[in-house]
Amino acid sequence: MVAARQRQDTQAFKTQYAARAGIEGTLAQGTRVFGLRQARYRGLPKTHLQHVLSAVSMNVVRLLAWTANPIHHQTQTSRFLSLVPAA
Repeated sequence: MVAARQRQDTQAFKTQYAARAGIEGTLAQGTRVFGLRQARYRGLPKTHLQHVLSAVSMNVVRLLAWTANPIHHQTQTSRFLSLVPAA
């Protein structure tokens, strides 16, 4: 347990985990927004076409969101932490 926590503090772990977090976010967006859990069609060629079109549309949505310069919201704070007086 202690060794695992020490390994998490290394720069190599943080770099690897950042890549994994990006991949996990992409998969979550695909299942949540684009319905990638189930294929709408039968047959491998049609299913492949659906996946390709979903990937293209996901890239377009991400590109539009990137060009819109969205305001990044601050990470949510717990109710307990919000009770701490401002410095």
